[in-house]
Amino acid sequence: MVDFKLEVVVIPVSDVDRAKAFYTGLGWRLDADFVTGADFRVVQVTPPGSACAVIFGAGLTTAAPGSADGLQLVADDIEAAHADLAAHGAPVSEVFHDATGVFHRAGTANRVPGPAEGRKSYGSWVSFADPDGNYWYVQEVTTRLPGRATSALAAFGSVAGLADALRRAAAAHGKHEEEIGHADPDWPDWYAQYMVDESARRDGS
Repeated sequence: MVDFKLEVVVIPVSDVDRAKAFYTGLGWRLDADFVTGADFRVVQVTPPGSACAVIFGAGLTTAAPGSADGLQLVADDIEAAHADLAAHGAPVSEVFHDATGVFHRAGTANRVPGPAEGRKSYGSWVSFADPDGNYWYVQEVTTRLPGRATSALAAFGSVAGLADALRRAAAAHGKHEEEIGHADPDWPDWYAQYMVDESARRDGS
């Protein structure tokens, strides 16, 4: 079976520089800005921690600017996500959940203020739009359903990538044990935290 990994989403914008300023202003990493003429430009940005990038520009899509509706991000703390978006100037909604507790409706229909009861995973949301009106949702996911891919898998991408990360963690942990002067019985936890932190630094998050 062939793996098909979603790695790029194209959104339609009317003003490329304005969109670039908005998304990089959110703290999204600028990966590329290629211009081959007045009618073709490709700008790629990536949200912190995401394996999927966002592309916009000129000559990329026939969709009307601002017509993307329902783009979705995921965060493990919806209150922190709200605060981060607000601090970066995004016109972000208040935290909400759907009255039925299932996904969300179009627009603002059926919204109930505040997080889902008990902060149930998958149940809490915020939304925001870019300057063209492309509409984004952020969903809080704290515990994934069985069988779902995790960000850790996406971060390493291959067995060789994971092996290299383990080697770097082992080298760093050796120095850590030298500093503390004894063997570390909690080395699995130390390895895990080191690898997560390293991945976050690499992604710019």
